[in-house]
Amino acid sequence: MELKVLVENPLEMHYVVVEITDVNDHSPSFPEKDQTFDIAEHTTPGKRFQLHAARDPDAGINSIRTYTLTANEHFELDIRQSDDDKIPFLVLKKSLDREKKHKYSLVVTAVDGGKPARSGTLNVGISVLDINDNRPVFTQESYEITIQENIALNTVILTMNATDLDEGINGEIEYKFGKTLKRKVYETFELDRKTGEIRVKGNVDFEETDVYKLDIEASDKGTPPLTGECRVIIKVNDLNDHPPEIEITSLSNTVSEDSKPGTVISLLSVTDKDSGLNGKIRTEIQTEGPFELKPSYKENIYSVTTKLGLDREKNPRYEIIVKATDCGDPSLSSFKTFNIEISDVNDNSPQFSHNPLYFYLSENNAAGTPLFSVSATDMDLNENAVISYHIVKEGNNNDINAFLNVNSETGQISGMKSFDFESVKTFQFHVVATDSGSPPLSSNVTVNVFILDQNDNAPVILYPVSSNGSAEGQVTDHSLFALDRYTGQIRTLRSFTETDEAEHKLLILVKDNGNVSLSATATVIVKLVEPKEAFAASDVQSAAAEDEDSHVTFYLIITLGSVSLLFLISIIVLIAMQCSKSTDYTSKYLPEPNYDGTLCHSIQYRSGDKRYMLVGPRMSVGSTIVPGSHANTLVLPDRRKTSDEASMILIT
Repeated sequence: MELKVLVENPLEMHYVVVEITDVNDHSPSFPEKDQTFDIAEHTTPGKRFQLHAARDPDAGINSIRTYTLTANEHFELDIRQSDDDKIPFLVLKKSLDREKKHKYSLVVTAVDGGKPARSGTLNVGISVLDINDNRPVFTQESYEITIQENIALNTVILTMNATDLDEGINGEIEYKFGKTLKRKVYETFELDRKTGEIRVKGNVDFEETDVYKLDIEASDKGTPPLTGECRVIIKVNDLNDHPPEIEITSLSNTVSEDSKPGTVISLLSVTDKDSGLNGKIRTEIQTEGPFELKPSYKENIYSVTTKLGLDREKNPRYEIIVKATDCGDPSLSSFKTFNIEISDVNDNSPQFSHNPLYFYLSENNAAGTPLFSVSATDMDLNENAVISYHIVKEGNNNDINAFLNVNSETGQISGMKSFDFESVKTFQFHVVATDSGSPPLSSNVTVNVFILDQNDNAPVILYPVSSNGSAEGQVTDHSLFALDRYTGQIRTLRSFTETDEAEHKLLILVKDNGNVSLSATATVIVKLVEPKEAFAASDVQSAAAEDEDSHVTFYLIITLGSVSLLFLISIIVLIAMQCSKSTDYTSKYLPEPNYDGTLCHSIQYRSGDKRYMLVGPRMSVGSTIVPGSHANTLVLPDRRKTSDEASMILIT
C-alpha cells in the first residue's frame, strides 16, 4: 500500500510505502452454487466442459490455490491459468452409458492457500443424454406354447414382452411379424403392434397345420431404429372333431347267388384326419347278412366278403351298412351304405301248386276246345323261369294221351275228342314243366281227370223193372195195383176175387232225375194163373231173363265197377227213402179188411248182377208164366180159381 506524506517546513512531499500483511479471512466462493451439464452418452472422451471459477478476496498465499473434484471414473478436472485466475475445466475421461447411469452429481472444491486453508464448493450435476444405442430385447429368445384346435376367435394366446434401455422415442417399441412367414400364419394370427398381444384371427385346424412358427420383431423409434427378434412356436392340440371317412375303392354291385364263401364283394379304405386315439378306427358291418369285413395287409383297408352261401330266392338284394368309429372321447362315427344285387342261377326247378291235380270234366265236351290248365311257377328269373309244358306219353295211357294236347307256353290242355262218361269215367296222365335255364330243370305232376255224367241216356227198362229214376203207372183197375215211384215195386192192394178180370195191362213210365228229364215206358200185362203154374212160369222167366241179360252183362259190369262207390251211396239213400216212405204206402192204399197189403211170400234168386224176387199170395209150385212174354211185356196166364189164388209179379 503506498501512502503520500506532505512535510511543510520545508515544504516537501514524500511517499511512504506501507505494506499490509493479509490475513486469510475469506473463503473461496463460486458465483453460483450449482452448475449442470447435459452430456450425450456418445460424447468421446477428452471433451472439456468449463466450470465456474471461484473468487477469494484474500491475496497472496491466501488466495485460491487449487480445485478438487469428487472421485469418479468418468470425469476429471483440468485447471487453466488465466492471468492471476485459475479456471477449472471438467474433462470426460471415459465414455458415458446412459443405460448404466444417466445422472452424475459431482462437487468441485476451490481451496485457498491460507493456513488453515479455506474452501468453497460448486455442485456439478451431469445428465447423460440418451442416444439410440440399445435395440429392444425380448425376455426370451424363443417362446413355445400349446393351444387347442378350433380355439375361439380373438382369443389372446400370448403377450410379447420386449424392453429397450433407451429412453424416449429411442425406447418406444413396436411389434410386428417377420417378413418371411407363411401366408397361413397371417391368416390365422394377428399381432398388436403396441401391446404385443398375439390373437387368434382365423380357424385353427390341427388337420391342416399342427405347428405354427412365428418370427416376431420388436423395433424402437430411434433414428435409425433398432430391432430385436424372437421366435414363437405354437403347437396345436388335436381335438376329435373329424369323424372317420369311408371310401369305397372297389365295388361289385352284382354277385351271383352261387358265389362261394370268401368271395370279395368290395374294397373299403377308412381314414380319420385326427391323430392319436382320435384317429384310431374300429370298423364293422352293421346289418345282418352273409357278409363280413376282413382287414387287408395295409392298415385301415378292408374287404367285404361273403361268409355264407347266397340264395337269391330268399334275398334278392342286400343293403350293407358299414360303420367306422374312432377311439376319441367322445367317439365319432360315420356310415357308408351300398346295395348288392344277387344275380340268378338256374337252381330251382318249376313247381306245381299241388301234386297230384284233380279236375272234373263234363262229358260230351266239344272236341278241340280247352279243358283246363296246369300251371307251374319257378322262383328263378328271366330265362331260368320261362316254363314250357309237355305231356308224358305212357304205354298204358297212350289211348287217352293221344287225344290230349297241351299248350307248351300256357299249360292249357285241350281234348281232341269228346269224352263219354258211360265209356270212361276217369283217367290219369302226367305233365312235365321244364324251365329254359342251362342246364334246364324240370318237374312233373300227376293229373287225375274225372268225367262228370250228363243226362244224355234215357232209362232202359230191364225185366224185372229196375230204375234209378221215378216210375209212374196206368192200370186198368186202380183198386188192385199200386206202383212205388221210387223203387218201381208193383203191389197188390187187395186179394183177387173171381169177379176180377183175368188179365190186367199196366203201362209203366220211367223217368230219370236229370235237368232235362229222359224217360222210357213199358207195358206189364198181369194174368191170373193157378198157383202151381206160377212156379213153372218163374222157371221159364228165369231162363228167358238169363238169355236176355247175357247181352248187357258186360256193359253192366263195367258201369257198376266204375261207379261202385256212387252205387253204394245211392243204395243207402234209397233204403233210407224206402224206410221213410213205407208208412206212406200203407196210408195211401187201403186194402180190404181181411188183407194187410203185403205179399204173402216170395222167392229170391240172382242172375249175374241182378237180384230177382218172385212174389205172390199163397203161390203154388206148379204156377207157370204164359209163353209169349217178350220185350217190354210180361204175360201171366189167366186161370181163374178160388179167391185165395192170385197172380205172380216178377220184380227186382
